[in-house]
Amino acid sequence: MKQTTSTILMIEPTNFGFNPDAAETNAFQQHLSDFTQGQVQDIALLEFRNAVEELRKLGVEVITFRDLENSATPDSIFPNNWFSTHPEGKLVTYPMAPASRRGERRADIIRHLKETCHCGEHVALEFYEDRETPVYLEGTGSLVLDRVNKIVYAATSPRTAIEPLLHFCGQLGYEAVTFEAYGPTGELIYHTNVMMCIGDTFAVVGMDVVEEQDRDRLYTSLTGSGKEIIEISKAQTHQHFAGNMLQIENKKGERILVMSKAAYASLNEKQLNRLRAHNEHLLYLPIHMIEKIGGGSIRCMIAEIFRAEKQLSDDPML
Repeated sequence: MKQTTSTILMIEPTNFGFNPDAAETNAFQQHLSDFTQGQVQDIALLEFRNAVEELRKLGVEVITFRDLENSATPDSIFPNNWFSTHPEGKLVTYPMAPASRRGERRADIIRHLKETCHCGEHVALEFYEDRETPVYLEGTGSLVLDRVNKIVYAATSPRTAIEPLLHFCGQLGYEAVTFEAYGPTGELIYHTNVMMCIGDTFAVVGMDVVEEQDRDRLYTSLTGSGKEIIEISKAQTHQHFAGNMLQIENKKGERILVMSKAAYASLNEKQLNRLRAHNEHLLYLPIHMIEKIGGGSIRCMIAEIFRAEKQLSDDPML
C-alpha cells in the first residue's frame, strides 16, 4: 500500500464562478465584484491550464476532463469532493451538501474511472443526500487519508457527518479519527483538507484551529503512525490555504508536495526546510482567482487516481 500516486485527474472549468449555494457552508469563498463572470472564468482557466502544464513538466500523469459547456456546476474544478479511488479496487462516490454540486457526478467519468482503475466495486454513498434528514461526506475534502496505516482524519462539520464516515470506514477498512476544527468566522471548518495534509512520512496540520480538547488525541494518532508533524498557524490556514497541500509523486518515484503560490509565500524558512526534507520537489502554483472565488485550493483541484493492486499469483514461486 502506498500513500502517493503519480496519476491524477483534474476538471477543466467552463463556467467557474462564485457559488452562493456552496458559500452557505464555506466561509473561505469571496465574491469579487470588480470582475465579470466571464473574466473570472477566463482567469481561472488560465490558472488551471498552467497548473496542469507544471504538473506534467515534473512527470506527473494528469488526466483531464472538460466540464460541460454552459454547465450549471461552477465548482466542477474541485472533483475530489465527489469521488475517490483506492488500490483495494474500489471507487467511492459521495453525498454533497450544496445541491448545485451534485451535477458534477458524471456517468462518463465514472465509466472511465472503473476502466482505468480496474475498480471491482463502486461504493455509492450519495443516497445519504435523499434521506429525510440528509447528511454529507464530501470525498477527500472531508476525509484526509493515511492510506498506509488505514486511518482517516475528519473534522466534523455540516459537510462531514459521522454516519457516512463510518460507512466509508466499514467498506474500506479504515479507522476514523474525528475532531472539531474552526474556520475564519468561528464556524466548523467546512473541509478537513483545508487544515491538514498527510504525506508518506509527515503531516501538515493547523493545530491552532483544532478544538483544544481534541488536539492531544490528534497529535498522538499522527506521531503513533510515524508522521513528523509540521504545524502551520491559524493565519496560514485561514488566509493562505497552507493546509490545502497534497503529496504526489512522478513517474521516477520522486515525491512532490503541491501547494498554491499563496500557501508557499506564507510559509517561513523553517517550515519550508522541514517540508523539503520529506519531498524532492515543492511545487507551488498561482491560483489566486480559484482560491478566492471557489474557497478551495490546489489539493481540492486534484483527484488522486489509484489503480487496483494486482492480485498475487497462486504460484508460490512468483
